[in-house]
Amino acid sequence: MIRLPGRKPRSETRSAIRRTPLRLDRQAQIDRLATRPVDVLVVGGGITGCYAALDAATRGLSVALVERDDFASGTSSKSSKMVHGGLRYIEQGNLPLVRRSLLERQRFRRNAPHLVRRLPFVLPILTQDGVFDARVAKAFEGLLWTYDLAGGWRIGKLHQRLSVAEVLARAPRLRADRLKGGLLYYDSRTDDARLTLTIARTAAHYGATVLNGATCRELVKEGGRVRGARVEVDGRTVEVRAGVVVNATGVWSDTLDSLSDPAHRARVRPAKGVHIVVPWTRLPIDGTVTVPVPGRARRATCTRWGDVVVVGTTDTDYDGSPDEVLCTREEMRYLLDGANTAFDAELTPDDVVGSIAGLRPLVGAKEGATLDMSRDHQITTDSHGLVTVTGGKLTTSRHMGELVIDRALKVLGRQARCRTAKLPLLGGAGYDAEATTATGGLGAHLGERYGTEARFVADLIAEDPSLAGPLIEGSEYLRAEVVYAARYELARNVDDVLSRRTRMRIFARDLSVKAAPEVGRLLQRELGLSDDEVARQLEDYVRGVDREKSVLMEGLS
Repeated sequence: MIRLPGRKPRSETRSAIRRTPLRLDRQAQIDRLATRPVDVLVVGGGITGCYAALDAATRGLSVALVERDDFASGTSSKSSKMVHGGLRYIEQGNLPLVRRSLLERQRFRRNAPHLVRRLPFVLPILTQDGVFDARVAKAFEGLLWTYDLAGGWRIGKLHQRLSVAEVLARAPRLRADRLKGGLLYYDSRTDDARLTLTIARTAAHYGATVLNGATCRELVKEGGRVRGARVEVDGRTVEVRAGVVVNATGVWSDTLDSLSDPAHRARVRPAKGVHIVVPWTRLPIDGTVTVPVPGRARRATCTRWGDVVVVGTTDTDYDGSPDEVLCTREEMRYLLDGANTAFDAELTPDDVVGSIAGLRPLVGAKEGATLDMSRDHQITTDSHGLVTVTGGKLTTSRHMGELVIDRALKVLGRQARCRTAKLPLLGGAGYDAEATTATGGLGAHLGERYGTEARFVADLIAEDPSLAGPLIEGSEYLRAEVVYAARYELARNVDDVLSRRTRMRIFARDLSVKAAPEVGRLLQRELGLSDDEVARQLEDYVRGVDREKSVLMEGLS
């Protein structure tokens, strides 16, 4: 029997607890898109676009959200997976961004406690060649006091100094010859793809039409104003009429802006960020350990995620296609060198079980290092009424969505109060993280992914006990989760399931290839796919994984 995640007492619960699962029928969503004019059409299903759709829907506006590929398939599934205040922004003097980020971090922890969890960060103090050495540790601790006072205190713990023994207890393979102690503070982590998907589903709960696999091909104009878009979805073209269109396409935003204004000048400067994944047994740590990278200004972070550790990140200019962003051999070497310098681990390319590569949609001048560029967002309205949001960061996405809809309401000539600051996401209302963690095992696994809605996954198993088994031996993901993804999360194909509904492609790439046929079989049963379609999906998935590995290992002996 599956022990379901604990709930808080009824007196502590909030609204938005569903009694039945929110079923998202793809054809019904397409029909709604084709037949219902909306107040707001959001183009782009990353976290900012999804939060804009949720914000608009909860203000009583009619809303449609269209995404070319899949929810979070771009930057929003390839982030550092941190919901953080940004200690580095204090170093840069951007205290307003830190204050806002820490406030929004706490709102995420309250509104999505199943997806956003507290995470300890250890900063080792070294005698030389560290993130900082003993001479500047006292000054750096002053930054941590500023961080705590700016809002870090809301997480329930203040920073503290650690002895050498306390640092090594959290990172036993950290090289101790130059270690003088450490500093500990707290931030949060999240499964970025599931967070984005949950925001989209919550928007649908409040009445929004949400669709992946729906490409905006053209903007509709009347009287010189943008009044909708022509969208291609599942082989048909539908015209979506809208009072205002929001461009939330991230690194692709210049393309959509140019459809509105052919004279538009590109303003997005993509910055590439890369992480690699290694087994926890090769790099045993607790939480996150921040380490220096030899000869580089940026520090690297090593973060435990279950039985793996995520090592990242890079921050470099990118001038390639945004449609294929992959970790290269040089970037992998850079991160391995950083980890091996700090830890007695002797990590090699053979230890890398997955990788993440994505683009930050920064806005600003083309000169200078991307590392030093602001992570502030920018919202504009062009002369045709197209509202565009660019820049920003995952942590402040709710606030960005609020400001975007404030701007959209100006275009519409209407007023309505934002409701998302205290609005629980689906699965978050009444969720008791401590009780769930205490259950351990399968209950904790489901709870940390679905929150109180884990009971709906359990219902699938009760109806069909064969769904209780893992996708493949060695995987924590269940067959029931694939069925749930197809029925309730708009998963269309094998990649949707293995890359974003689960995270097998990132955290266990080779195992995901072995699991792919079972995913295809379950999707075929749920979605009525033909044998040829399933075979095509499997071929595409394996080819994509092989492409990742070949770029990663190119030139290695």
